[in-house]
Amino acid sequence: MNVVVLYRLRDGIDRARILEVFPRHQAYYRAFHETDSGLIALGPFATPDPDAGSMGVFSSRDGAERFIAADPFVTEGLADPRILDWNAVWLESGLGDRGGDE
Repeated sequence: MNVVVLYRLRDGIDRARILEVFPRHQAYYRAFHETDSGLIALGPFATPDPDAGSMGVFSSRDGAERFIAADPFVTEGLADPRILDWNAVWLESGLGDRGGDE
């Protein structure tokens, strides 16, 4: 079973604050991925949604919980995470670009 983490931006967080924290978040997720953490993919939604601005997909709940515990977007108070178990049906292997920064 895979796990999805949805991030909702906290009220009052502006774009300038997101851009300030993003380099730390980016360095964190890159380093986390290098540890064989189970991080499969992550990124913001292209369609604005007040309940979920971005999501991450993990191969385990433990990996998702470890990621959230130290992610600067969470630890610096920008986002509230929500973890959902996901019964994914993978129709093909190697789907998507897993190395992007977007």
